Amino acid sequence: MEVQKEIDTRGLNCPLPILKAKKALADMASGQVLKVVATDPGSVRDFQAFARQTGNELVEQSSGSNEFTHYLRRR
Repeated sequence: MEVQKEIDTRGLNCPLPILKAKKALADMASGQVLKVVATDPGSVRDFQAFARQTGNELVEQSSGSNEFTHYLRRR
């Protein structure tokens, strides 16, 4: 998957990863992919809800080593 922008939200808790992702997506063109790396376990659920509410596509989510990675495609 080609990623145009990546943000590191490790160590931040809800709602900061979502707010940083929202700000990053605002600067991106439609169809571009944002990668978000987080350590907050709640971010999995949060990004699912964020995608539903904003119309951005949650392309993929993965976890490992106490980190959660989210890929969002800008609508």
